[in-house]
Amino acid sequence: MFDAVCKFLVETFSEDFARWLLGEAVSLTELSPSELLLEPIRADVLLLQSEQRVLHLEFQTQSDPTMPFRMLDYWVRLHRRLPGRDIRQVVIYLLPSTSQWVYQATFEQGSTRHRFEVIRLWEQPTETFLTSPGLLPLAPLSRAENPEAILRQAAEQIDEIPDRTTQSNLSASTAILAGLVLEKGLIQQILRRELMQESVIYQDILEEGLREGLQQGLRQEAMSFVLRLLNRRCGNLPIELITQIQSLSVEQLEALGEAILDFETQNDLEQWLAEQEG
Repeated sequence: MFDAVCKFLVETFSEDFARWLLGEAVSLTELSPSELLLEPIRADVLLLQSEQRVLHLEFQTQSDPTMPFRMLDYWVRLHRRLPGRDIRQVVIYLLPSTSQWVYQATFEQGSTRHRFEVIRLWEQPTETFLTSPGLLPLAPLSRAENPEAILRQAAEQIDEIPDRTTQSNLSASTAILAGLVLEKGLIQQILRRELMQESVIYQDILEEGLREGLQQGLRQEAMSFVLRLLNRRCGNLPIELITQIQSLSVEQLEALGEAILDFETQNDLEQWLAEQEG
């Protein structure tokens, strides 16, 4: 989920990220991993390119001992495909860690040595992320003594953005990433819930979570996911409604997952369930 949000932000606000990571607002376009031949690159890897360079980004919530070799492997594939480009590789760790791997910025084996960059968000100055709209969702994860205060600052800046779609996307992205360091109830007090729910990334994550659960045959997990969404959307559900939902088939659960986004009250849920029985 966090990878998806970061990827969405970079793709949508590529110039903001280029200004931060490259020092200039370069216009970047996405490079499909399928263009790199050989075995597929993982879906959460983000590759952007301009005429002169390639920016390879990896967002991580946890340390990964395979990261140094992966960065070398991807560099070789990128260089083979685009030999004239300057390749910039950056691993961005979202959560504080004492693991040695979040400090590892080289791969070394025999005479082979490959360097890449590592950014630990919790060490980065907060001001960096309060100067560009696309970076606002990262602000609560930065070097801040009071993440709540930083979230409030980010929320104020988001509210000043004139475009409603941009507002909703940034609000939802900020809420999801802030969930790594702050309580859900506090986040919902600061960020407008109705605005978040309009966001493309918010809806995509909800639908994807339900779809993956159902596709994997994890009925109980999918059921729990649906009930959590309904509680957020419609408030605490009475036992009678929960019992009805638990009796739904997998196909009906999938349909309910899509319908939830249109619900505003429990009455909408009750009407939907009545239609299923009819």
